[in-house]
Amino acid sequence: MYKTRQKRLINYIRNDLKVDSALILSPINIYYYTGFHSDPHERFFVLFVNAKTEKTILFLPALDEDAAKELAKVDELISVTDTENGYEKFVQTIGQSITSFAFEKNYVTVAQYEQFAIHYPDAQFKNLESFINSERLKKSQEEIENVKKAVHITEKGLVNTLEKIQEGMTELQIKAELEYQLMLLGPDGIAFETIVLSGENSAFPHGVSGNRKIQRGDFLLFDFGVTVNGYHSDLTRTFIVGEGSQEQIDIYNTVCRANELAIKSVKAGEPLKVIDLAARNYITRKHYGAYFTHRIGHGLGLEVHESPSVHKENEDKIEAGLLFTIEPGIYIPTVGGVRIEDNIYVNDDGEVEVLSSFRKALTYISV
Repeated sequence: MYKTRQKRLINYIRNDLKVDSALILSPINIYYYTGFHSDPHERFFVLFVNAKTEKTILFLPALDEDAAKELAKVDELISVTDTENGYEKFVQTIGQSITSFAFEKNYVTVAQYEQFAIHYPDAQFKNLESFINSERLKKSQEEIENVKKAVHITEKGLVNTLEKIQEGMTELQIKAELEYQLMLLGPDGIAFETIVLSGENSAFPHGVSGNRKIQRGDFLLFDFGVTVNGYHSDLTRTFIVGEGSQEQIDIYNTVCRANELAIKSVKAGEPLKVIDLAARNYITRKHYGAYFTHRIGHGLGLEVHESPSVHKENEDKIEAGLLFTIEPGIYIPTVGGVRIEDNIYVNDDGEVEVLSSFRKALTYISV
């Protein structure tokens, strides 16, 4: 799999960009092309791909060398100690005959670019990002199996957490319990900062869990996920603690129906915008349009947020291989918010698979 990805990369930089080589600096993209992941912090970590010789060389922190020997699908490993200058070692290894590089302009820092430019003052630098994004856009069945495992853990962790909730617990205490239950199930880790919001706090789409104690009549919103072999899940469900008002019930049912309509609108060949509009138009008809303040969804995979962006103006087509979220929401200050998020995959036959299965009917948490 990794050699196939590398071959496509080499063909692109050689035949389309017409450059000598590629520099991959994003740890996530390095993982995509080699199967080895590291968080190098400030250390030198670069995948070099020579388009002429088709050779791949991974420059990495010396402390990662042993792990990389087992996992990295590359032709050569070059370790860089904490006392060595990675750029100088790169030049010593590669030489200075390279006249052109492709790299990720949205990831590379000014400092990194300047270092390469100093050592290769006459070289051209071309952007590689759009190609990598297009490659990562369409998921293989192997990638989807990892996502499915992550989704299963996510949903089981939520089931186990709901059994532990008691009146008077704070958002942070519930968050801690949720993450504990998730990690018991064996994922690689938590996918992103877990969100647990209650009452009026749930009206903040990306609010931060705090010391507010849950109370009867609260919305209680969970937005969370885990990572399995580098691939993420991203699930949101909202509940009512005790009993809810008629307004809360109406808000919830509107979001739930919008979620269902958006999923039904997913059809290969249609523009992505139809997904957003299916939910947005329904929410607007229910007079909550002003309270749906974000796009309907985003791509999912090695990153929690990646291509495609599923918004009301995106004309890009729905294609086989796409993996994305559908997450309509209504957020009303002083009342609270509801969001319901599912993970959607368009398989190789163009059929729509809803990878998440946690129930969406309005559920009350007894306390």
